Amino acid sequence: MTKNIKIVVADDHPMLLKGLTEELKNYYTVIGTAENGAIALELITKLNPDIAILDIEMPLLTGFEVIKKCDEKKLKTKFIVLTSHKESRFIYKAKTLNISGYLLKDEPFEEMQKCITALSKNKTYFSSTFDAVYDSEVSPELKKIKLLSPSERTIIRLIAQGSSSNQIADTLLISPRTVQKHRANILNKLNLSSSTDALVIWTKENKELILTL
Repeated sequence: MTKNIKIVVADDHPMLLKGLTEELKNYYTVIGTAENGAIALELITKLNPDIAILDIEMPLLTGFEVIKKCDEKKLKTKFIVLTSHKESRFIYKAKTLNISGYLLKDEPFEEMQKCITALSKNKTYFSSTFDAVYDSEVSPELKKIKLLSPSERTIIRLIAQGSSSNQIADTLLISPRTVQKHRANILNKLNLSSSTDALVIWTKENKELILTL
């Protein structure tokens, strides 16, 4: 029975939290609600729900940070991320964590029911938008990154962290000229324009991917 499924819900928008909780209570057992990530983590740790539904962006701890901490504690709770974000960096971050579901806030409640049903059967359930963005935006960039040499990957990590060419040269004990040669090779492999800001912009857009290399 669905009423046997225990759920914790966390969202920092009170009206959305209230509306979602009331809808869920018609079918499941909601054992706790939270308006920030710290309370969500406390409730999940204490109550050990079957499923936790988390907004990504919350005060004190983000949904992703809550999931990571629960994963470190080896909790058995399964996680559904509920968000308005369709950007590739959020999609990629979700892929790297122990997340069973990823839904958009503008989707009908039936999608939430389908997701919870899938999780109760030890399956995963992701919004069709999630898969579309991953296939069209994330996967192609990952393939490009794999073309880079270890030295080039180190350099784009440093660029993503805000280092200038001179700072990279000092860090890696190489000449600025060598850094510039690496940057030129990186631009070529990533199929980017040779404009001054092209690589900086690309690293900002793909920071989540780069920093996990």
